[in-house]
Amino acid sequence: MPKHDIIISADVPGVDEGLRSFLRKVIRAALDAEGIELSCEVNVLVTNDAGIHQLNLDMRGVDAPTDVLSFPMFGLSPGDKPSEDDADPATGLVPLGDMCVSLERVKAQAKEYGHSNRRELAYLAVHSVLHLLGYDHLDEGPMKARMRRREEAIMAGLGLER
Repeated sequence: MPKHDIIISADVPGVDEGLRSFLRKVIRAALDAEGIELSCEVNVLVTNDAGIHQLNLDMRGVDAPTDVLSFPMFGLSPGDKPSEDDADPATGLVPLGDMCVSLERVKAQAKEYGHSNRRELAYLAVHSVLHLLGYDHLDEGPMKARMRRREEAIMAGLGLER
């Protein structure tokens, strides 16, 4: 069984060990559901709307906040898996990439969709992991549908379906 290193930093209050543990569990479940058998590293920044807005502007040229940003290390295609050659020789871990999530957006969207903050946070983490693994939703057709099916299956596996 792979030993994933999920590194969580936060620049906002309220990110306690319980939330960090929950995020690690969700991210590991998503990696397991996608059959990732190599030990990976994922970096997570929990921030607010201002923090993610600045990142979105700096990294993507989009002058607006968003709920989650994903920065994959590799150009994988959906269903592809990283190889042993992708591992960092110093750590033995495959650096899958980084994600950034706005806790403000989590709370607002949870309220909007009528579910818990935990469920919304889990959904955004699963969504981001899938982006790190090459999934995308640029079209409104097959790409988006495939990603949504995987999200729903992983969320169901976590007992967090809609």
